[in-house]
Amino acid sequence: MPEETAPEETAPRLAGPDQKGPAQIQDQDCVIAGAGPAGMMAGLLLARAGCRVTVIEKHPDFLHDFRGDTIHPSTLQLMADLGWLDEFLTLPHQKAPDLHAEIAGRQVTIADFRRLKTECRYIAFMPQWDFLNFLAAKAAAFPGFTLLMGHSVTGLLREGGRVSGLSWQSGAESGEIRAPLVIGADGRHSVIRREAGFTVTDFGSPVDVVWLRLSRRQDDPAPAMSHAGPGQGLVLIDRGDYWQCGYVIRKGSFEDLKAAGLPAFRTSLAALAPIPAARFDEITAWEQIHLLSIRMDRLTRWWAPGVLCIGDAAHAMSPVGGFGVNLAIQDAVAAANILAAPLREGRLSPRDLARVEARRLFPTRATQGLQKMMRRKRKPDGQAAKRPPGFIRLIARWPVLSRLMGRLIGIGFRPERVAPLKRGLADER
Repeated sequence: MPEETAPEETAPRLAGPDQKGPAQIQDQDCVIAGAGPAGMMAGLLLARAGCRVTVIEKHPDFLHDFRGDTIHPSTLQLMADLGWLDEFLTLPHQKAPDLHAEIAGRQVTIADFRRLKTECRYIAFMPQWDFLNFLAAKAAAFPGFTLLMGHSVTGLLREGGRVSGLSWQSGAESGEIRAPLVIGADGRHSVIRREAGFTVTDFGSPVDVVWLRLSRRQDDPAPAMSHAGPGQGLVLIDRGDYWQCGYVIRKGSFEDLKAAGLPAFRTSLAALAPIPAARFDEITAWEQIHLLSIRMDRLTRWWAPGVLCIGDAAHAMSPVGGFGVNLAIQDAVAAANILAAPLREGRLSPRDLARVEARRLFPTRATQGLQKMMRRKRKPDGQAAKRPPGFIRLIARWPVLSRLMGRLIGIGFRPERVAPLKRGLADER
């Protein structure tokens, strides 16, 4: 990935020599593992509500390509509710008022966002590092917020039969942060859920996805986002001057793909893409191609005394429909709405953590159920069937269903709104 830097005005405030460093972090109300969309949103909203919160992230920056870069209408509504929408939309992004798929040689609208009752009736495709830098800069304005980059979580602290904080390592340094609540927002390979001993129900996935870039030209015929080909095996996302391409492959078949060689790989992609086949000559090395191993799972319980998982740490999602980022952010909003007052007032109980899971369990189950319906059937040899899933064919037959899909993808099964903030609350502590 090329070296890219965030705009100076959205650079995150990091702990360092001139600011509060790890050794000085004490008496936190909450420590959050993972500075992805769920972790950053939860940290921001808890700090906004007057809590002392530290977000800890193992990477030194946010520059990681081929991540979930969809900003859904529900998230844009959050930006509007917080008063930041106009500023947020000055960041580079592309708008998609609908999503398309090619079925039987014609473009079909799968999801239409134009009728949503939100400030923005479209998905914004924005590099996730810009989104996270924006959240970090906004969070830094609250005195109770600290962001530690380049610090890996190594374990959980326990005291009196409950989790009481976490341990971290950064290079040769190590330390601990104590808090009455640890939130695991550290993704599908979560250290927090592993160390907490949570049980995971694995729903399996028949596919993986490989990601790559291709240059984009003004006369390219594809829309902002398109599922191409008879089986929707290729996704094209408009990044302005390039296409981000996702190619669905059989689970565990990446090495077979490499063994067949780059020419065969280029030919397979060109057969699906609505852009000229010669464009795929830009793929000259396997180093340009990134494998995303797909998982779909869910914790049987998301919490234990002193610890809670949200986002992919609680429920890993398929990339189908871009649901994962939206669901993770709404988990964060619900967690902040429910937990801010108990944390701030020193009265957090297991019942509060159970309320977060109860609030978010239905939309998680419903979303994962919908993703299962959107899967393509597989032949006995593991190859994808040529026909798209029956659910997608139904939308093609009844276009009005694209509006329903627009709501489910754009808003979700249970949208969350930011709780009103009492005046001066964040400055009280």
